[in-house]
Amino acid sequence: IMQLTESGGGSVQAGGSLRLSCEASGYTKSSYCMGWFRQVAGKEREGVASIDTDGSITYAESVKGRFIITKDNAKNNLYLQMNDLKPEDTAMYYCAADRNICWPYVPDFYYQGQGTQVVVSD
Repeated sequence: IMQLTESGGGSVQAGGSLRLSCEASGYTKSSYCMGWFRQVAGKEREGVASIDTDGSITYAESVKGRFIITKDNAKNNLYLQMNDLKPEDTAMYYCAADRNICWPYVPDFYYQGQGTQVVVSD
C-alpha cells in the first residue's frame, strides 16, 4: 500500500508561484505513473499533469507552459511547480499514483492523497 501526502498549497496573488510536494510512503518499490489532478467543489476533477514510468510527461492544455511536474525517482516523491498562477487555478490539488494506467486517467488513479488547497486571488 502506498500513502501520498501533499503539501505546499496556500494563497497567492495572480501571477505568483507555488510549489506543491507529494511525499510517497509505504510500498513504493513498484513503478508508478504519478500525477496531479485538481477539483473545485461541485465540479469534475481535472487532470493537471502526469509523469509516466518512462519519464514521459503530459500536461493539461490549461496549465501547459506554466506548470512543471518533476519526480524524485529514488523516493517516488512528486512535485508541481506552478508559475503565473491564475484565479481559475484555484482548487484542491491532489497527488495520485497508479501502476497500470496513466494520462488522461489521473483523477481515477488507485492511490490518491488528501489534497492541498490552492487559492489564487486577483
